[in-house]
Amino acid sequence: MQTMTDTNYRIQGDTGEWEVVIGLEVHAQVASEAKLFSGAATAFGAEPNTQVSLVDAAMPGMLPVPNRECIRQAVRTGMAIDAKINAWSRFDRKNYFYADLPQGYQISQLYHPLVGEGGIDVVPDEKNPEATKHIGIERIHVEQDAGKLMHDQHPTRSYVDLNRSGVALMEIVSHPDMRSPAEAGAYLTKLRSILRYVGSCDGNMDQGSMRADVNVSVRKPGDEFGTRTETKNVNSIRFVMQAIEHEAKRQVELIESGGTVVQETRLFNPDTGKTRSMRSKEDAHDYRYFPDPDLLPLELDEAFLEECRASLPELPDAKRQRYEAAGITPYNAGVLTAEVETARWFDALLEAGAAPAAASNWVASELFGALNRLGKSIGESPVTPTQAAALLKLVVDGTLSGSLAKQVFEVMLETGQDPGVIVEERGLKQTSDTGAIEAVIADVLAKNPGQLEQYRGGKEALFGFFVGQTMKAMGGKANPGVVNELLKKALAG
Repeated sequence: MQTMTDTNYRIQGDTGEWEVVIGLEVHAQVASEAKLFSGAATAFGAEPNTQVSLVDAAMPGMLPVPNRECIRQAVRTGMAIDAKINAWSRFDRKNYFYADLPQGYQISQLYHPLVGEGGIDVVPDEKNPEATKHIGIERIHVEQDAGKLMHDQHPTRSYVDLNRSGVALMEIVSHPDMRSPAEAGAYLTKLRSILRYVGSCDGNMDQGSMRADVNVSVRKPGDEFGTRTETKNVNSIRFVMQAIEHEAKRQVELIESGGTVVQETRLFNPDTGKTRSMRSKEDAHDYRYFPDPDLLPLELDEAFLEECRASLPELPDAKRQRYEAAGITPYNAGVLTAEVETARWFDALLEAGAAPAAASNWVASELFGALNRLGKSIGESPVTPTQAAALLKLVVDGTLSGSLAKQVFEVMLETGQDPGVIVEERGLKQTSDTGAIEAVIADVLAKNPGQLEQYRGGKEALFGFFVGQTMKAMGGKANPGVVNELLKKALAG
């Protein structure tokens, strides 16, 4: 039985194994305060039709003017995926009628996109972080979004909200390089992470600022590509994986029962986990593309490109390699670099003086565990990176044992106090006072003569019992290393 996380993914049909071929077209809303060709706002959640300029509404005589920031963000995204940046590109009109498209066409880029060939490396199986796969990206073109039809506001009418009309989108088109739901999920996760590192898209799929059109076909392994279907506007990574699994199985069953897969556009229903036909798939010539006569070609000079390149942050792969070089395990490095907020928090922790390996283990276990319990993101952490570094330093210098550090951390989560203050106020400092520890050990041995006799008779496993009793008697504040050393001497006597 295969699952969606299998990377060597096959559909078992009546006639044998089938391979699934997947390509994704990701629509990512450009992070910009204004639309692609107008100055109208783009904030999410505004009242319907309150963010619409005369250009967005396609009023007569209104001419589009490209937004420099939208172009800049798309170029930076292309650079982040190591793609070819086309210094000369052009806008085209894609002609079709729809009620939420006031112009009767969409301004897009078919023939000369802003960004050409690139790609990203993904890890399909988190348990095997060393095994990567390269997914090619064919292009990124910039286009304007359409508006939104609302069918649930009136019993017999549909309303039109043009707030999204004219919002800048990057359409990121992959090659058909993915062969399993797991690879598609890993690709989307990595792409979303890169967009958020770059700051070119917030990646909030639940708000529609990133969504995917899912192209799926099936074939016998090694055969030519089959006919593909396109499932439109899937708005979560989990739903993309489910749509692929359902659509691949549907196509196999259709072919094996004597039917033929037709090139069409489909929709995914998250409630049923199934896709359904929406319309036959149009070809490019059906849209009557031609160069937009209102817009000159985009010509990017070297100074603009250099400014874009210089503005890029350290990206996930480079950061991960840096972490691993500092002694952090590949798994922890992957976890810490997956989200830009986590990576920034961890970098601040390192800058505050924390040792990389110990700090990574603490963040991955203690901090993440606490934040999950509290239902908070790392950006909402009650403990700052500076405070966390101070806590870890108290463990390194012997002031706190591991168990005491956990107690202090719990207080930090509740109060926001610095660890040094908590240690002083609550008397939680670890003691290495040999005299005090020896006195407690002598008392423990006196109170447990039976266990002492058994230990000296050869039952060495009881050593842990004596350590536990000593630590308990000292309220967990004894230095464990000192306790072990003094216990061995006392027991040998």
